[in-house]
Amino acid sequence: MVTVNENFKRLPGSYLFSTIGKKVREYKAANPDKKVISLGIGDVTLPLCKTVTDALHKATDEMGNAETFHGYAPDLGYEFLRHAIRDKDYAKRGVDIALDEIFISDGAKSDSGNIQDIFGLNNRVAVCDPVYPVYVDSNAMAGRAGYFNKEEGKWTDLIYMPCLAENGFAPQLPEETPDIIYLCFPNNPTGTTIKKSELQKWVDYANENHAVIIYDAAYEAYISEEDVAHSIYECEGAKKCAIELRSFSKNAGFTGTRLGFTVIPKELVVDGTSVNGLWARRQGSKFNGTAYIIQRAGEAVYSKEGQQETKEQIAYYMRNAKIIRDSLADAGFTVYGGVNAPYIWLSVPNGLTSWEFFDKLLTEADIVGTPGSGFGPSGEGYFRLTAFGKYEDTLEAVERFKRLK
Repeated sequence: MVTVNENFKRLPGSYLFSTIGKKVREYKAANPDKKVISLGIGDVTLPLCKTVTDALHKATDEMGNAETFHGYAPDLGYEFLRHAIRDKDYAKRGVDIALDEIFISDGAKSDSGNIQDIFGLNNRVAVCDPVYPVYVDSNAMAGRAGYFNKEEGKWTDLIYMPCLAENGFAPQLPEETPDIIYLCFPNNPTGTTIKKSELQKWVDYANENHAVIIYDAAYEAYISEEDVAHSIYECEGAKKCAIELRSFSKNAGFTGTRLGFTVIPKELVVDGTSVNGLWARRQGSKFNGTAYIIQRAGEAVYSKEGQQETKEQIAYYMRNAKIIRDSLADAGFTVYGGVNAPYIWLSVPNGLTSWEFFDKLLTEADIVGTPGSGFGPSGEGYFRLTAFGKYEDTLEAVERFKRLK
């Protein structure tokens, strides 16, 4: 008789953003006259820049010509894109990454969920709390998380690293020794980050304890402060212990076209085995590559024109972030983030739970945000807002917030 993966049955409820989407759809259906402004899901609103769309059109035309047609992409991705990534993302920061250490994919979310495939089920996993849900859910699906304790809002076998206001929403080195450590800086959901010197401590800790860091750098393009690392490989010894995930979704608006990459240095060896080789084997067996036209579009991001155009888009979103942060702070709210990331982490007022505040914000101000408890137990009492909306909607949203308070 056919059976199912029991680990899936242990997952509590639905995926966070699926739940939010259902609530919003029901509210809109019941209130068709309302203008609902979304500051919830981290989806971009600006269109792809002209340099990128020009590259898409050109590559599409190539696909319609027998002489320039492309079939399956190489397992690691086309060299033209990996060259651009190596030179513009790493070499310019003094980091030496080889072409065969870069793996092109359809996005950082996919890679952050799939990367656990290559590690044993007996590994102890440490996550920040609050945390991007995919890190937890993918390990729960694999069977590393144990059982979900509804009263505590935690999985029994995961190591939680509370990120609280008193520690600047930065994780502290755990008392239990993990095998795999998930870090995300600039952080989703809190919008905060740590200095390079603090990140170096994590690299040293991982090397001392023979642990692997899975480092999500999806928001590195939003860093504005000089002492914050754009890549974990800026830290000494990181190539021996870290995997880095990157995305084109937020820095270049590829949420609808899907493109990302993972870097695994050949120096990273676990139990006598090359992790780079394991990921290459996994991708070769289970992934057929990212479309040629999308990879050409990604290459265009690194052109002089593409860099300027995407920089302007990032500035647009960070202007929104500053408006939200400053306006809500002036209105008496306690806010964090919004300096090195497009997220604002809001302390929920008046003793409400984060889901109660979600309902209040939706029904009284027609604004959608994300309850902090959806990111883990330490997220209770907080609320995430994104800066990815339109500028005019952002201005209107903060005015509605002021009236709500």
